[in-house]
Amino acid sequence: MFKRILVPVDDSELSEKAIQVSVSLARQLGAALTGFVAEPLPPMVSGPYPRSQMLQESQEHDAMTAAHARLILQRFEACALAAGVPFDGYHDQVPQVSHAIIAAAEARGCDMIVMATHGRGAFGEFLFGSETKAVLAGCKLPLLVLR
Repeated sequence: MFKRILVPVDDSELSEKAIQVSVSLARQLGAALTGFVAEPLPPMVSGPYPRSQMLQESQEHDAMTAAHARLILQRFEACALAAGVPFDGYHDQVPQVSHAIIAAAEARGCDMIVMATHGRGAFGEFLFGSETKAVLAGCKLPLLVLR
């Protein structure tokens, strides 16, 4: 039924829960996992900075976010492989996380998404937004939401 599951992860406790549940689910279903880390774009620099300084800061940001994403994905991969679940992972720098998750699922041929949510309630969503809700609204794939 489900052959490839996308699991967006970050470095949070909720993300760890998504990893554990998705590995167990994939093992039971005989599915493969795709881990995805959405990193922020470099901050916009304004002011009288030399172009070379802006380029250097952008390159440093790229290196730092890539290293952070690799660390998260290595832990996820170790967990998946220990359970005998095929895994691939990748990261991208994105302006909008929910759109990137949907695009990642489509690009990687995933047929399900597993995400964790904070479950902040209406007021919390008003203040902080909800990536999970945005993915649910914009995606046609089944979405397993963990709290």
